[in-house]
Amino acid sequence: MDSVVPVAIASVIVGALIAVLFFGNYFRKRTSEVQSIAKVEPQVPIRNPKSNQPFPKKNHPKSHASDKNLTKRHHPLDLNTLKGHGDSVTALCFSPDGRSLATACADGVIRVFKLDDASSKSFKFLRINLPAGGHPTAVAFGDDASSIVVACQLLSGSSLYMYGEEKQKEQPAKLPLPAIKWDRHNIHETRSVLTLSGATATYGTADGSAVIASCSEGTDIILWHGKTGRNLGHVDTNQLKNHMAAVSPNGRFLAAAAFTADVKVWEIVYLKDGSVKEISRVMQLKGHKSAVTWLCFSPNSEKIITSSKDGTMRLWNINVRYHLDEDPKTLKVFPIPLCDSGGNPLHYDRLSLCPEGKILATSHGSTLQWLCAETGNVLDTAEKAHEGDITCISWAPKAMTVGERRAMVLATSGVDKKVKLWEAPKSQT
Repeated sequence: MDSVVPVAIASVIVGALIAVLFFGNYFRKRTSEVQSIAKVEPQVPIRNPKSNQPFPKKNHPKSHASDKNLTKRHHPLDLNTLKGHGDSVTALCFSPDGRSLATACADGVIRVFKLDDASSKSFKFLRINLPAGGHPTAVAFGDDASSIVVACQLLSGSSLYMYGEEKQKEQPAKLPLPAIKWDRHNIHETRSVLTLSGATATYGTADGSAVIASCSEGTDIILWHGKTGRNLGHVDTNQLKNHMAAVSPNGRFLAAAAFTADVKVWEIVYLKDGSVKEISRVMQLKGHKSAVTWLCFSPNSEKIITSSKDGTMRLWNINVRYHLDEDPKTLKVFPIPLCDSGGNPLHYDRLSLCPEGKILATSHGSTLQWLCAETGNVLDTAEKAHEGDITCISWAPKAMTVGERRAMVLATSGVDKKVKLWEAPKSQT
């Protein structure tokens, strides 16, 4: 009995020592973990007791305003920006008198801006809401600034709507409301309309009416009478896929850029009463080595400028006696002065020749360039002219008021929901 007591006491002492050692090691480990976690916690910035804001944000508004002003006028030719579009602006077109600019927006609205002064801070505009579900792809003016033809893509296919003004006796200060004067549905079956090109037919016995060509994403092109919507005839490029089509300024020729390297040109033949007799193919422009992406006519309708994926532009003389089998001639070949990071030449997505025929506006992606139409030399370049791809470019048909002066103005639209106005650079003499 006496021997058992000392053994029990010794066991209790040994157990207590083991417990002290175990729990001591545990608490030391926990303390180390807490200290390690505390070291990686971010420090709370010191705050201004008056504003309860971190001191570094004190100068933020000033730098933001400076950046905003820098972005607003990032190029000396940048005149103005027309805002208020709810989505990508897909197309635009000036009225024949140059005082109105119609824009087609993916939000389903056509806006017609009154441009009394290109440098104005605000513009009056007419709003045309398209039928529900309609996606406008192209726009063109008819006989005057009061008639607008819109290509609209619906689930069933492409439709054309011609909107005209309804004159109101009351409230003359307000802009007249538009109304549908005629419409045509499924004009290219289920295919979308890529471009609308309008011109006033003044050649030969034409009666001065507006003719409008709708170019589908397939291979077909249809010519329409602007005032009545009458189908004047159609042609087929037979070139796998169209890129665009254009009517010459005098309404005589129709030309198309398509998937292949050749450009086909048709003549619109008029009868003595001014009506269209037929659309006859008269020539083919051969010389490019790759697909032609865009083309435009000269103001006198006697020349065509083409841009190709082969990295060149060509100036063509189409004022030839084709009825005697005389072929159109290449007057000049210009290398496209744009290259990618690897030094490979790029192509132009859009072309537009100013009414004087001296300055050629071009675009690739978000880059805008002005070239001398005679030499192909670069007059100016605006990189990132839009915050995204440029969708359309067009010169005003006449000089516009810019403050206290007159100047030629180019309009551009983009996927950034903006339409911008640019002053023409000085041309080379």
